[in-house]
Amino acid sequence: MKPYRERIDALDDQIVDLLSAREAVIKEVAHIKVKHDIPAVIQSRIDEVKTRCMKRAEEQGASPEIIEELYTHLIKFSCDLEDKISAQIKATTDELSA
Repeated sequence: MKPYRERIDALDDQIVDLLSAREAVIKEVAHIKVKHDIPAVIQSRIDEVKTRCMKRAEEQGASPEIIEELYTHLIKFSCDLEDKISAQIKATTDELSA
C-alpha cells in the first residue's frame, strides 16, 4: 500500500498547490470586482464553471457528480471570500472617508 499512498500524497500536494493558486486569483478578482462594482456571485459564470469542469471530468473518466459537488463547495468558498474582501475594502474606505 505504501507506493499507492505516496502517489496519493503527491497528488494531494499538487491539488493543494493548485487550490492555493486559485485562491490567490480569487483575491485579485475580488479587488477588481469591488473597484468596478461587480457582484461576487454571477450565476451564469458559476453554471459555466461547473458545466465545463464536469465535462472535463467525464472526458478524463472521472465522476462528473463528484466534480459538481466539489465545485459547489469551492465556488461557495470563493464567493464568500470575495464578499469578505469586499466588506473589508468598503469598511476601510468608509473609515478613511470619516
